[in-house]
Amino acid sequence: MTDATATHPPVTDHPTSVTTVPFEPIVGAHLEHTAEPQRVRWTFAAFDIASAWTTSWLDYVNGALERRITPLGMIRDAQRFWSTATARPRPTWSTSYEVVKEWPAVRLLDFSTTTDAEVVPTVFLPPQAGHASTIVDYTPEQSQVRTALERGLTRLFVLDWLGATPQTTDTTIEDYVAVLDEVVERVGGRVNLVGDCQGGWLATIYAALRPQSVASLTIGAAPIDFHAGDGAIHDWVTAQRDTKDPMWIYRSLVDSSGGMHKGEFQVTGFKMLEPAGEMNRLADLWANIDDPEYVERYLDFVAWFETPQDMAGAFYLWTVEHLFVNNELVTGDLRVGGEKVDLARITMPVHLLAGSNDHITPPEQVWALAKHVSTPAEDIDSHLVEAGHLGLFMGRRALKDHWGPLFSSVKERNARRAKVEEKEPVAKAAPVKTAETTVPTTKKPATKTRTPRKAAPATKAAPEKKAPATKAAPATTVKTEAPAPKKTTTKTAPAKAPATKAAPAKKAPATKAAPVKKSETATPATTSAPATTVKTEAPAAKEATTKAAPAKKAPATKATPATTVKTEAPAAKKPTAKAAPTKKAPATKPAATQKAEATAPATQAAPTSQPASATKATEPGRGEGPKTPKA
Repeated sequence: MTDATATHPPVTDHPTSVTTVPFEPIVGAHLEHTAEPQRVRWTFAAFDIASAWTTSWLDYVNGALERRITPLGMIRDAQRFWSTATARPRPTWSTSYEVVKEWPAVRLLDFSTTTDAEVVPTVFLPPQAGHASTIVDYTPEQSQVRTALERGLTRLFVLDWLGATPQTTDTTIEDYVAVLDEVVERVGGRVNLVGDCQGGWLATIYAALRPQSVASLTIGAAPIDFHAGDGAIHDWVTAQRDTKDPMWIYRSLVDSSGGMHKGEFQVTGFKMLEPAGEMNRLADLWANIDDPEYVERYLDFVAWFETPQDMAGAFYLWTVEHLFVNNELVTGDLRVGGEKVDLARITMPVHLLAGSNDHITPPEQVWALAKHVSTPAEDIDSHLVEAGHLGLFMGRRALKDHWGPLFSSVKERNARRAKVEEKEPVAKAAPVKTAETTVPTTKKPATKTRTPRKAAPATKAAPEKKAPATKAAPATTVKTEAPAPKKTTTKTAPAKAPATKAAPAKKAPATKAAPVKKSETATPATTSAPATTVKTEAPAAKEATTKAAPAKKAPATKATPATTVKTEAPAAKKPTAKAAPTKKAPATKPAATQKAEATAPATQAAPTSQPASATKATEPGRGEGPKTPKA
């Protein structure tokens, strides 16, 4: 096998020599040799069959001579060959699972080995083409499921397509999308989608419809552009397209089967795509009939390939018409449930796998997805495997050399994204909380100075001074500050003036000698425009800092009469209102001001971008499901 990885598919196919590709007996030679046009295959079908049987007889005779087999032994081999060739075992899963939920047309299987919510769940969509879904868990040694689990995708689910019944013949694409919606919600909200063949284009459609629910998209041998390359199915569809009604033969098959597409028809169709394949596979079995391991693997393949599964007629006809005939997935005309399927909405990482010898889905049909998605080039990778259609899903070297590293990269991408999502909320959460505590602090003094007459100005006068310095909300601070002194002046002056005017009157000239200039500038500012108060008040604060001795001494004489603070407000509103705060923090005001200036920008800069919340995955409980031991 060769691996061609590129950030800009399609990938150029550089196949290796046939002798370097190990034969996958479980798949059969007819599925592994280089694809050729249908007319060539049918033309040389007889020659291929004769050649295969000649080779197999020579191999058998050489083996029989080495074993020194007797004529009776040859009869026993012939009996073993016949019983094996005609056996039809049922397909089974090789890994234990739990049935999470079952719908009429599909059921959800849980293969998870952990319940860690930090692991992004992975959902497999097997091929849906007349066969069982067990191809993704073929045998213990040839299993996509086990490969993914071993590479760290330990929360793993598989959609098991159920055979159609008379009650499910009307199942549509919308029904499958609805099932996927429920699956995604049940397992955690965002999933890694892995789709093989028909499961691949279904996963692609879902990713285009629900991009927010898909963490990554991986497709193997999935036709996206159904008219690209030289695929055998495309040749057949093209021949039918020239007729007056290209859908007539498909409708006839469905109508003759009670609204279903029979699995037997699908299996026969695949055999017709490779006319010499069936006889080649039997010839290989005869040549290796004395090898128990080979015979067991042949039975495993027959159990899957020769066990047909019916499909819903409505879904089958929709697939043929809209995808195979009209190629609407890439033309942009495809609609599901009234919604347009726009591949440009796909922005998540995309992984593409194709087989160089795939006669059903040529690599060009797979690479086409990269041309239509909006995923950055560095997040698109493609793998060209020296394999046929089925060998791409369950070939030993394909799983080891391609699927394994791919699953590891999916896990690493998920981990990197989780770290980013963890850091973003932490960085943004603190500033948001700070902003909520600091912003109301500047507003609460305004609301509290109106209702509590004495406590609010005394405790929150400092924030009122700092607000002009930081200029975070000058307009609101001044507007709420100006009415407060007026209300307190008019209400407190008559009550306390007779008792306090005697002593303060003597000290007022001393304090007003310097602040007279300040009051002259502050008084018009407070009475005329609050905005100018901010501008004149800020310099006043600086002057008070330079004239620390006069400014601090004057309030010091007024510190004892706490009630006199608001009686002198009519004479000089600013000095009296700021007397109590300046007494307590004359030396700390600059530091507090710097802290306010340092915290205010911090609270305003961080919240410019909202934190992206990461959805935590939840999962139903895990238990042991049916497990079929392998011989």
